[in-house]
Amino acid sequence: MYSVRRAEERDIPRILELLVQVDMVHHNGRPDIFKGPVTKYTADELKELLKHDKDPVFVCVDENDRVLGHAFCVHKQAVDNNVLTDIRKLYIDDICVDEEARGKHVGSALYEAVKKYAQENDYYHITLNVWTCNPVARNFYESLGFVPLKTEMEVIL
Repeated sequence: MYSVRRAEERDIPRILELLVQVDMVHHNGRPDIFKGPVTKYTADELKELLKHDKDPVFVCVDENDRVLGHAFCVHKQAVDNNVLTDIRKLYIDDICVDEEARGKHVGSALYEAVKKYAQENDYYHITLNVWTCNPVARNFYESLGFVPLKTEMEVIL
């Protein structure tokens, strides 16, 4: 079936393909904000990112080791902040399931791996952002137990 592991350099070409899919979901929803089709990172930037042990990137692969989805995580902690406590947060910066693999529990497998990593490394909570132009993603995150933490609002001038 599927397995989830830490991303490796050999996964970069496939991750780049998935990053275009993520971008296009956002571009189609908010072309005033998101360029398309582009990737958030270059291959060289991904190589460096994969070296950061505290900021893991997970991939879900099929039985042929083909990447079906990814989850980019970032360690965050507000140490000695005047207002915020020093809790450790694992922020999911980017999550994507290949368009052809959606509805097949790839996203759930990725989330379970992220959650296990967070629990094993004493994180207080997992957070992420979801754009209102992506209701399918919001419904998915809510099905996993995510609830709104805060709301960013806008006025277009």
